[in-house]
Parts: sequence; C-alpha cells; structure tokens
Amino acid sequence: MDHYSNNDVSYTNTEGILNSDLFDEAYAHIKKWPHYQPTPLVSLDSLAQSLGLGGLYYKDESKRFELKSFKALGGAYAVKKVLKEHLASKYPDQEITDEDLTTGKYAEDLKKFTVVTATDGNHGRSVAWGAHQCGINCIIYMHKGVSQSRAIAVEVLGAKVIWVEGNYDDSLKLVKRHAIENQWCIISDTSYPGYEYIPKYVMAGYSVMTWEIFDQIDQVPTHIIIQGGVGGLAGTICVHAAKLWGQNKPRFIVVEPNSADCLYQSARAGQPTMVHIEKETMMGGLSCGEVSIIGWNILKDNADDFTTISDENVGPAMRLLAKGCAGDPTIEAGESAVGGLALLMELNPQSMASLGLNQNSRVLLFGTEGATDQEIYDQIIAQD
Repeated sequence: MDHYSNNDVSYTNTEGILNSDLFDEAYAHIKKWPHYQPTPLVSLDSLAQSLGLGGLYYKDESKRFELKSFKALGGAYAVKKVLKEHLASKYPDQEITDEDLTTGKYAEDLKKFTVVTATDGNHGRSVAWGAHQCGINCIIYMHKGVSQSRAIAVEVLGAKVIWVEGNYDDSLKLVKRHAIENQWCIISDTSYPGYEYIPKYVMAGYSVMTWEIFDQIDQVPTHIIIQGGVGGLAGTICVHAAKLWGQNKPRFIVVEPNSADCLYQSARAGQPTMVHIEKETMMGGLSCGEVSIIGWNILKDNADDFTTISDENVGPAMRLLAKGCAGDPTIEAGESAVGGLALLMELNPQSMASLGLNQNSRVLLFGTEGATDQEIYDQIIAQD
C-alpha cells in the first residue's frame, strides 16, 4: 500500500461545488422508478473480526436494478434530466415527467437526439439503459481493454459501440471531438473545464446509496473506504456523508489501483495530475488516468487519506466474499467492487495505525458492482 495523508484537509463547505439540493431531487425521482428497491447493507461480523476491526459494513450494489452496478443510478438519471431540460426549452408551459419520456409522448421531438459517452463498461451500460427507456439514440465508446461481454451488454440495449485504440482517456478525447462535430450530448461521469453541468447529475444519482445507508446502518461508521476512479463517486459520497453525519463524519479514505492512481498523484502534487496508464488493472472500472474536476475540488480539501493497492488481493477478496467468512453472508462482488476490502487485506499493523484503524473501528465499504461480466467473474472465482 502507498499512503498519502492529507495534512491540508480543511473540511471545506462544498455547497458551491455540488449543491445538496441535487441529492434531494435525485433521490425523490429515482425511488419512484419501476422496480426500485434499496440495495442491501450487509454486516460482515466474522470478516471484521479477522481483520482486527470492530465492524465491517458492505453496501451490495450487485442487486441494483438489472445492471448490477451503482452506475445505474448516475448515467440513466442524467439522461432523463437532460431530456427533460431539452423538452422544457421547447415546451416551457408543460411539466415533463419521467413517464412522459418512457411512454414515448415526445418521441417525435427526440427522434434525432443522441447521447454519447466513454466507458470502461458500467457507466456506458447505465447511459444506454436510460437511452433505451426513453427511445433515443445512444453511442458508447469503449477502449480495447474493455471485454466483449460488456460491449454486448450495451448493444442489447440498442446502443452502438465504437472501439477506440488506447485506454479510457483516449476514448474520452474522441467522444469530445465527435460530440462537437455531430452535435451529440455527452453524458459523462468525468468533469473537465467547460463540462461540469451534466456530471453533477450523474454524481447526484450516486447519492441514493448514502440516503439508503443512512436508514440502514445501526451505528455511524468511523471510516469510509471508497474507490477512486476519476473521483466522481468518491466526491459524491464525501459530500453526502458530511451532510448526513455532520460532526460525526467518518474518516474518508480513497483507494485506487497503483497503475491508475490519478487522485493519489494529484493529492501528492497538490493539483490535478494526469497518469499515463501503461498496464491495465484487474479493477477495470477504476482504470482512469485523469481526475474529474468536480471530484478533485471536493476531495482535495475533504478526503483524509489517499491510498493505492496492487491487484494481488482482488481475486482473493472476490472469492472470500463469494464463499462467506465463517458464517458471514455470501456476496457476488465484481473486480471493481472489492477495492476497499483488498486494501484492508493488504494492511500491516503499522499501516492500520496510520489510517486510524483498530478493534473499535466500524468501516463502511462500497461494493460497487456484481458480476457485470459473468465470464470474467466465473474465471476469477474458480481460481485456487
């Protein structure tokens, strides 16, 4: 583990960056979606004891709609918000509802509307899912490191896949150019200068998880360990945890693959720092070399710790959850879901102490996906 303790953490008020009203609105809408159910918050008591912790909570997003990923909350919600605003500009006296979008009331107005995004898999599937529900065109850009199964998953939803040489960041560059040339609407979970409006909707959708956890958890966690990626998820949870728990806000730890550690490197440099990804991590959804500006502007002042891990414990963590530890419930966890657990498995007593972890700690983990690529999942679980 590499660890950077944020000595400049100031717990700055973030209302000007990500207004909490966005969280309220997203939750009010998403919990009315067909088949919405809160995903489980699983208490892993035996695993906590084996790791020297007082408690371990795991938010199991493998049960999130039909997508098996927290990403279902972000991309699809942003698609619907954008379409409502587009239609409101044409029909200012009409109230546009989610049902209007999904029943085809405005199909004629939207027949040429196209949404696009770059993805490592799950975000693109969420955007395609939202576009499919609303009957609009969708194009998903994927790099060569993404599996064919994840491409098929978005094609089944009617989206077109464009393959890109290079990595996720190369895909995003091409999306930006093609969107301008063709007047398409980008639905990205990554924000960058000049593009910060729509990612806030994506991030607001993610806050549904913390709304649910607030009602599900029996004690306030002392620590939250959250996957890094571009920083959109981490930024959302950081802001919302502070809003929900106030002065009792948990210690906030960001974890990334050591081959894609843009947030860690940015924290060390004190400014956004791009990382060139030379080797893809097993944790495909976290293979990001460039930070989201919104996420970074939150985390630089509000995250307590930035950490990186190798892939060594990813497979063992997945198999441990699949089997269940000494009577703990079994959990289907994809490669990107186990970053927090893999970090805990990598810690020695000294690094435990550096993160303030001990037998009194109650740690909250975000299991961000299930088996979103069944073939890869089965191969990893079958290993010794």
